[in-house]
Amino acid sequence: MLTGKIPAALSNLSSLDWIVLWENQFSGTIPESIVMMDSLQHLDLSRNVMFGPIPKNIGMLGNLKNLFLDHNYFSGSIPNGIGNLTNLERLILSHNNLSGITESLFHLDSLITLDLSQNSMEGALPHDIGQLKQITSIDLSANQLLGRFPGSFGQLQMVTYLNLSHNSLNDSLLNAFNNLTSLESLDLSYNSLSGTIPQFLANFTFLTTLNLSFNKLHGPVPEGGIFTNISGHCLEGNLALCGGISRLGLAPCQSIHRSNHRYILKFLMPAGIVTVLGAVATCLYMIMRHKAKRQEERLASPGIVGVLNHRLVSYHEIVRATDNFSESNLIGAGGFGKVYKGQLINGAMVAIKVLNMQLEQAVRSFDAECRVLRMVRHRNLISILTTCSNLDFRALVLQYMPNGSLEALLHSENREQLGYLERLEIMLDVSMALEYLHYDHCEVVLHCDLKPSNVLFDDDMVSHVADFGIPKLLLGDDFSTISASMPGTIGYIAPEYGSVGRLSRKSDVFSYGVMLLEVFTRKRPTDPMFVGELDIRRWVHQAVPTNVMHVVDEQLQQDPAGTLNEFLIPVLEIGLLCSDDLPDRRMTMRDVVTKLKKIKEAYMASITRRQ
Repeated sequence: MLTGKIPAALSNLSSLDWIVLWENQFSGTIPESIVMMDSLQHLDLSRNVMFGPIPKNIGMLGNLKNLFLDHNYFSGSIPNGIGNLTNLERLILSHNNLSGITESLFHLDSLITLDLSQNSMEGALPHDIGQLKQITSIDLSANQLLGRFPGSFGQLQMVTYLNLSHNSLNDSLLNAFNNLTSLESLDLSYNSLSGTIPQFLANFTFLTTLNLSFNKLHGPVPEGGIFTNISGHCLEGNLALCGGISRLGLAPCQSIHRSNHRYILKFLMPAGIVTVLGAVATCLYMIMRHKAKRQEERLASPGIVGVLNHRLVSYHEIVRATDNFSESNLIGAGGFGKVYKGQLINGAMVAIKVLNMQLEQAVRSFDAECRVLRMVRHRNLISILTTCSNLDFRALVLQYMPNGSLEALLHSENREQLGYLERLEIMLDVSMALEYLHYDHCEVVLHCDLKPSNVLFDDDMVSHVADFGIPKLLLGDDFSTISASMPGTIGYIAPEYGSVGRLSRKSDVFSYGVMLLEVFTRKRPTDPMFVGELDIRRWVHQAVPTNVMHVVDEQLQQDPAGTLNEFLIPVLEIGLLCSDDLPDRRMTMRDVVTKLKKIKEAYMASITRRQ
């Protein structure tokens, strides 16, 4: 929550080799003096509200290895001087307003990761892109790139992750990609690519993710390799594609008989059951190679390697970590599987969510949760570290939360004392997590199952929203809705699902409102006292504002009379507004965050005055 400008005097700390200021509220421009810090190896200013150009003399930071400026408002061109950063390994400039790429960028021999996605880059792909001899991950998606793939493109033989989606490229795939045999993930969706899908893609041994949707491709879908289990959504939007196994829903191809030139319809036999391995693999690679690497670097102390070194975990290691899925290591269970605590070979404590593979919905859950967790990075959201996936077993390896859940904190037999400020901070953390999910992505994420058991606490008792077992991705404005199945838990489900079977941002807001009332009253919405027309919302509504102390938790009633009343009323009113039966009357999560912050500031000021 740090604000203001980054002070120019920071450069006086000339021996610094790490500066990590991500996810604050710093504004203004990058101070020019920072380029004088010639010992600097890692600079992370991401997720702030900074603007202006990248300093022209950035190339003076000759020892810089990692430069993260993403999720800001930087504009202008990438300066030519960046080509002087000969030790640079990772450059993340995504989610800005940058409009120009310098050719010198593509002469950085040490560059491993390049992410310029979600900017305003225009023109053709640079001719020298093939000079990035060590590059393994390239993301240029969501820009305004156009034209053909340059001749040097085939020299990117080390690249394993390549995302050029959401541009205006209009080349064919035949010659540009045949040498990129190391590819594991390739996303070319939402372009204007033409021609046929080349057969050589089926021969790429490591390719586990391929998205060619919404182009102008035609002709038969190749057989074998990645195409054996490819998901239909990875090919949709190419109206002239044909063939493939029946589950893809494509029309059969017409072939010309050489002897009489007559058209003969030929149907390929259905092969296998419906599977989403292609989409799952997308998540696996996106998480490990693209997002997790950046997140682990940011969360680690200087010089400390990430927890899992960006690797997949084998089934045998998970068996060993959980003592063969011992009941003594079981920390949770749900409809889609069980969660175990475990210790990996490197000593890291993790939570391992093992899915029940007998349930088709569990497989879809794995895909959905992967897709959401690869997108998000927020201090109040659970982090995925890696995954384990094969035909018979799938597991998510997550941050271990040693201090249990909000459910246990509120309702366990040995429940602890929980003061007003602790409850307020928990709900503020949860509201900021939801605000992030609802508003900080082009794809709006609906949690769909918010409840106290899905709020977990780390070593420092910081809240983390967890369990994206059935998240929904929503495109559009505040009023957009989606149809949904299996929405949440009784007591927390928004009433509009029961009436019309549709969910929106306001559905999550309803669940949040119920949970807020539960936190301050310590009454579950399914408590036996709530019968007939009486529910937790009506019960609290009858008490606000005159009889608040009659409904809040007895631990809060022990405070001296009158000291809490003025701060309890606005909090409970937020809970009542959020849990209104009509979605249009509910608050937005942005408004909730703003109001809770003001309540907290007023409460802290009152404590200071009393002292």
